[in-house]
Amino acid sequence: MLPRLGLAEWVVLAVAGERPVHGFAVAALTAADGELGRVWQIPRPVVYRAIGRLVDAGLITAEAVETKGGPPRTLYAATTTGRGHVDAWLNTPVPHVRDLRSEFLLKLAVLHRHGRDATALVDAQRRELAPIVAALRAEQDRAGRAGDGGADEFDRMLAAWRRTSAEAALAFLDEL
Repeated sequence: MLPRLGLAEWVVLAVAGERPVHGFAVAALTAADGELGRVWQIPRPVVYRAIGRLVDAGLITAEAVETKGGPPRTLYAATTTGRGHVDAWLNTPVPHVRDLRSEFLLKLAVLHRHGRDATALVDAQRRELAPIVAALRAEQDRAGRAGDGGADEFDRMLAAWRRTSAEAALAFLDEL
């Protein structure tokens, strides 16, 4: 059974699925100036914690120890099971609008690194988001109507924020 993985574990697993890699290299990729870090940063201790969890779950394994050019570093590679889980994760849309900024953009970045087309993920994400946008529009309409009867002004502001954010995310997906 797949343990619940956090975003750091998914990123480490995806990178280890590309080729054997050591934790320091993953930390460099996810640092502020790293290829993946410009989307979402993972501090080095969190990378190493994720490696430990993934090894314990049998999703990555120690392949070799690299000794040239510095201290010895263990190279980790995704197992067949781990690579299968990454493929499924990369094709699964995120469930919340708030997750587009982090998880969805990371999925796009990983797909790009792998040289894979993101069209299927974008289409699936759009299908996931469209009913959310419709529900938020209806919620804001209800909040607006309730405003005539003295509803809380903040409820209307919150409904407007949520609808506008979801519509912007949908427009982003349409642009892709």
